[in-house]
Amino acid sequence: MQLVRQKEDFRRGGMPKAPLVLVAGLVVAALASGCAAEDAPTGRHGGKAAAGPQAYGNDAARALAGYSAQLKEAQAARVTAAKKWKLAKVPLAAPAPPAAKPKITNRPGFETDGGDSLPPVFTTVPTKDRIVFLTIDDGAEKDPALLQMMRELRIPYSAFLSDYLVRTDYPYFKRMQGLGVTLNNHTLNHRYMPGLSYEEQRHEICDQQDKIEKWAGKRPRLFRPPYGNYNEDTLRAAQSCGVKAVPLWAAEAFPDHMEWREWDRDLHPGDIVLTHFRGRGDWKGTMPDMIRQVMKVITDKGYAVARLEDYV
Repeated sequence: MQLVRQKEDFRRGGMPKAPLVLVAGLVVAALASGCAAEDAPTGRHGGKAAAGPQAYGNDAARALAGYSAQLKEAQAARVTAAKKWKLAKVPLAAPAPPAAKPKITNRPGFETDGGDSLPPVFTTVPTKDRIVFLTIDDGAEKDPALLQMMRELRIPYSAFLSDYLVRTDYPYFKRMQGLGVTLNNHTLNHRYMPGLSYEEQRHEICDQQDKIEKWAGKRPRLFRPPYGNYNEDTLRAAQSCGVKAVPLWAAEAFPDHMEWREWDRDLHPGDIVLTHFRGRGDWKGTMPDMIRQVMKVITDKGYAVARLEDYV
């Protein structure tokens, strides 16, 4: 039975519903449709539609013009937001998500004796695109500035919540959900899972599934064990109440530095980045400070942030 240990120091610790990446995908689709229409004969003698303003009588061309305008408007808003929030660079826009999600498998060495029959445990999503995924754990800090910042910057992220912290302000996380953030499971009380019996683990995971479904209206599909620690009972318990996958992380972000899992201390396509809901009482900065730091690293390395749930 495999036991994976990861550290977490408790001292340290949305995006719009029609994000830029989706607009970009629609532009590509409209362009393809428009090209097909242009190649087709339009008159008795096989003539093509005239170029210029007349071409906008074509529905695909009108759609392309509309989506192009939305794309430019969204990028302009992103540039303005980057200046407002004092980011070093404008965040890169992620490509459209794949039509079919990639197959997620266990990271080698992270599997338990249950193998592929249990929810996979992984740190990186298989993709060739230069994208990473931002995830935020627990729920201790409830900074309204974070919601505004991420909405204006159009940066997607995923929340993994522990009930003992979020229950003091469920509405904060409901607002987050309303901005397009998926609320995932991080147990009721953030306990060390391998030290618990199967039934105790099931209580921590499954009762949190029920609670999130009750107050947020949707049952989570993803679960992250506290500290990254789990055993086979953890995965069996999670599977029993609807968990489909267990994303861990390849790097961790703080307001003043990054910590790395991989030997090369670098990002890779599909890496999952962890951070926490923390404030000045727990680490050297605010949530916006942390976002500025992690986005500088991500953007400097030529990566965009994509939405984890579009791939898993």
